[in-house]
Amino acid sequence: MSKVFHITSFLGECLQRALATSGIESTERDARIQPSDPRLGDFQANGLMALAKSQKTSPLSLAEQVMCSLEVDEEWRKTEIKAFVSGPGFITFQLSDAFLLHWLNRYKKEECLKRDAGQRLLGRKVVIDYSSPNTAKQMHVGHLRSMIIGESLQRLLRFCGAEVIRDNHIGDWGTQFGILILMLKRHSFDFEKNSSDILKTLEALYKEGVALTKADENLLNEARRELVLLQQGDRTNMSLWQRINDISYRAFEEIYDEMDVHFDCVLGESFYRDQVDRVLRELEEIGVAEVSEGALVVRHREHSRFCEQPFLIRKKDGASNYATTDLATLLYRVEHFHTDEIIYVTDGRQQDHFQQLFLTAEAWFAQKNYVLPILKHVWFGTILGKDGKAIKTRSGEPVHLRELMEEAKSRAYAIVSEKNPHLLEEEKRQIARVVGLGAIRYADLSQNRTHDYAFSWGKLLSFEGNTAPYLLYALARIRSIFRKVAPPLREESTTVDMAMIGTAEERALAKKLVLFPYALGQAIEDLCPHFLCTYLYELAEIFSSFYNTNRILDEEKTVTVRRLALCSRTGLMLKQGLTLLGMETLEKM
Repeated sequence: MSKVFHITSFLGECLQRALATSGIESTERDARIQPSDPRLGDFQANGLMALAKSQKTSPLSLAEQVMCSLEVDEEWRKTEIKAFVSGPGFITFQLSDAFLLHWLNRYKKEECLKRDAGQRLLGRKVVIDYSSPNTAKQMHVGHLRSMIIGESLQRLLRFCGAEVIRDNHIGDWGTQFGILILMLKRHSFDFEKNSSDILKTLEALYKEGVALTKADENLLNEARRELVLLQQGDRTNMSLWQRINDISYRAFEEIYDEMDVHFDCVLGESFYRDQVDRVLRELEEIGVAEVSEGALVVRHREHSRFCEQPFLIRKKDGASNYATTDLATLLYRVEHFHTDEIIYVTDGRQQDHFQQLFLTAEAWFAQKNYVLPILKHVWFGTILGKDGKAIKTRSGEPVHLRELMEEAKSRAYAIVSEKNPHLLEEEKRQIARVVGLGAIRYADLSQNRTHDYAFSWGKLLSFEGNTAPYLLYALARIRSIFRKVAPPLREESTTVDMAMIGTAEERALAKKLVLFPYALGQAIEDLCPHFLCTYLYELAEIFSSFYNTNRILDEEKTVTVRRLALCSRTGLMLKQGLTLLGMETLEKM
């Protein structure tokens, strides 16, 4: 039965074998299986239409030929799934009640789901680079998407069997430190006296320094000298720099802990500063890089757009930059982690940078006979305010992430207090925290990551529609059902007798539960968590219809057990799905 956990993959494999038995060469795309219109069946193979054209035969004739081969396939015959030719040449699949009930019995615990889901990416090693804030600054709303999209993706990859290394590539090196160190010295800055809101104070100092150095060339030169001293390892400047970074990361960790985000590797840009010389030397030696007007650049002459847009890897003054550090980081990850794949989660404005980075790495690694892992840039759009522009405060400043999180909890607390005034204060605070932070997270993840989206407190905290509160409430309602059962019954202990599924709502719910692995597959294939969000919302909607039209605690025991099992599995899929998105769940609301 484990072979049919990923039901669409299993059906596709059966179809490919049937095509091979019929003497027809095919690809995975030709045998791709998708959910079909429920009025026609459960799943459908549409690829035979195009395959028939390439084979110069009619789709109907090809489908009938494949059906004959499918019917003698041993793996297929064990499943109790029906298949038939429909329309002009589709193959449609119908899951039997027995199949659905077998599936529900097998996948009644988290470990069962994880065991079989974990076969999908088993043996793949992935480094995922996400969050990556800059030190000496407070995290703001612009850091939100990378953090929560990256966290969700790493959970999905890990659940599906990949070995994942979570890498937080901190921005802790660069010209801004020359200005900041200059200002710290000018103000004889005392870190102990300014311990309250210290990052806010450091940000204000930096802004003051930027304004002063723009107005005074002598001050700008002083800042440059401070940066040179830092780069040369001056003890005083290194001490100030380390203090700034320690303070910054403690502030980052407070947010990470509350959002349940954790990393295996936290290496700032500074870690790679001694490794960039090798990168520059190798790129120049093999002719991938060339000197242009005193700078070192990589030209991708074969590329339609980048042929006129060189990739700068060393400035005229000899300083390295973001591109140089990223190349050094890539090489380190390959040599240190021996990774098969590297995923970068950043905003869409960096698309050109990563395209050029990947092209440069391909040319470099090919010339040096290094093994290049799969490189993917997972980019995302912008969070917009009511004016349709990037969300900011009334003063035009970025919304600080800590303030956003506190407001989410405060708004959720007001809703909880209104709906459930008799709860204990501690319970209200706990529910408000889970709902508030979950709402921020889900509002983002439920969008196609490549789209911009408008931030709305009213929408994300609503108990209606595709929102976190709606899903959390659906799960809490399921858990309340099991508290009412006498004697008390553990959700995962329900086992369905091999009886027929009784109603259309039961069957619709059972079929949707079987599609959980399909939703996982969609999210993994495109690295888009919104596919999983859509599935969870649709599952909750179908459950609501089932719950409203079917009495759970029926007079007939077998019916009660079957319906409790459907409740239990729905609760399991909702909890597992929300956990993979990075969200906590609640026993009651």
